[in-house]
Amino acid sequence: MDPRLKASLLWGAIGALSFLVLVQGYELLTDGRLAFALKFAVAGVVALVAAGSTYLADPLVFGRNGRV
Repeated sequence: MDPRLKASLLWGAIGALSFLVLVQGYELLTDGRLAFALKFAVAGVVALVAAGSTYLADPLVFGRNGRV
């Protein structure tokens, strides 16, 4: 697997899991509850946006040779 793609997918997973942790904290601290499907639908969108943006931003940040 291409390292750039692998890194982007991992950042997507980190984004989705971070969102789910924040939702869990919200539910623990308040009386509000969100639907199970809604949580995972939004986490999926967060994962796609995080993975896509890191994939597209990688060449802009690191240039051609992979260094800053």
